[in-house]
Amino acid sequence: MWHKLCWLVVLVLLIGCVPKEQVVLRAIENVELAPGEGVDPILKADARFYNPNKIRMKIKAIELDVFIDGKKTARVDQKLKSVIKSQSEFTLPLEVQLSMKEIGLVDALLGLFGGKKYLLNYKGHIKVTIKGFPLRIPVDYTKEVKLRI
Repeated sequence: MWHKLCWLVVLVLLIGCVPKEQVVLRAIENVELAPGEGVDPILKADARFYNPNKIRMKIKAIELDVFIDGKKTARVDQKLKSVIKSQSEFTLPLEVQLSMKEIGLVDALLGLFGGKKYLLNYKGHIKVTIKGFPLRIPVDYTKEVKLRI
């Protein structure tokens, strides 16, 4: 009997820690290219999220693949220790070095200097903890942007 009561208490505590709604990626803004090491430029952007829950969370990591025109060109793998307030909007900076050989060097350089429009896709997840319990928030965001160095 005592065992069942302990398991019931643990189950109630676990259910109470789970967020009712998913954190929402509202937009990726301020997308810009900066010169990087060698030929490969650095893609910088701000990801704007909204936490609709009444529970605050802690961000542990961002793990996203970056696709330009359908080709995987980079991976965002950032470790963080930020607190997300309940029922609030928050912004995370994203910074990643692109691989020009994946896009095609000559085509990419001509497009980047000319300001060509590209289809940017961020796909992956964000790792957060809620009262000590880990949770993964899926991210799949696509936006057409004009990139220029």
